[in-house]
Amino acid sequence: MEVPAVTDSLDLYMAEVNRFSILTADEEFRLAVRLKKFNDMEAAEKLVVSNLRFVVKIAHEYRNYGFKLADLVQEGNIGLMHAVKKFDPYKGYRLISYAVWWIRAYIQNYVIKSWSLVKIGTTQAQRKLFFKLGQAKKKLEGLSGKHPEFAEIAEILGVRQEEIAEMDVRMSSRDLSLDAGMGEEGESTHMDHLTYDGESQEAALIRKEEMELVQHNIAGALTALNEKESFIIRNRVMADTPLTLQEIGDRYHITRERARQIEKQALKKLALAIPYLGTETKQIEA
Repeated sequence: MEVPAVTDSLDLYMAEVNRFSILTADEEFRLAVRLKKFNDMEAAEKLVVSNLRFVVKIAHEYRNYGFKLADLVQEGNIGLMHAVKKFDPYKGYRLISYAVWWIRAYIQNYVIKSWSLVKIGTTQAQRKLFFKLGQAKKKLEGLSGKHPEFAEIAEILGVRQEEIAEMDVRMSSRDLSLDAGMGEEGESTHMDHLTYDGESQEAALIRKEEMELVQHNIAGALTALNEKESFIIRNRVMADTPLTLQEIGDRYHITRERARQIEKQALKKLALAIPYLGTETKQIEA
């Protein structure tokens, strides 16, 4: 089933969908029966395209949420196609009366999912409040001419004031893309203005590769050490959580100072086996 693509120009899109005439009740019934009985895709397409203009009208109701109308219409079109698939012509009502529920459901689901990476409406009650909150605010502002209090909104919607306050915070906290352009020209992004005093990625990678090379060569040079020296190097130099000199002394029943001397002796042996280990040896001893 082909549906006209929603272009950047709403006028062009509307001109396209307005070419399809609105079906009479009899025409709609016959097409819906063909679809239900024979899975007639041509009938399904006619049912869809004759109602596309209504999707645009419904999508306009959600423009204040900050999304492109084209995206809202596209989601509504999916809802319309789903409604056509599920429509029962023998119920006695028109397709659009049934489809409007699915069109709104798909648009609302898109708005909820796209509003924030953090889920803004996890329950049916929260989802309903999300869409009713803005409407209630506008209604009260029109009546009083001032920004309404949470208590006033809560009274109109029949919910607790705390629920209004929580949803208001969620709706005011939109995600910000660090790659979004700034200023009229959009030449810089928010990422360009973030400060970071830590090590650069390039320097961190070089340091990581150097340490991996050193550890690889240390592992090969361990064969030149005795059992006690090898244990100290493995558990002091190469371990992610190194043992203390006291812990090593307790293991071998020697003093902390003696453990330090053995470690120093082992490091000297490694330095002979790996000439460029001098810098790393100083770091380890420190």
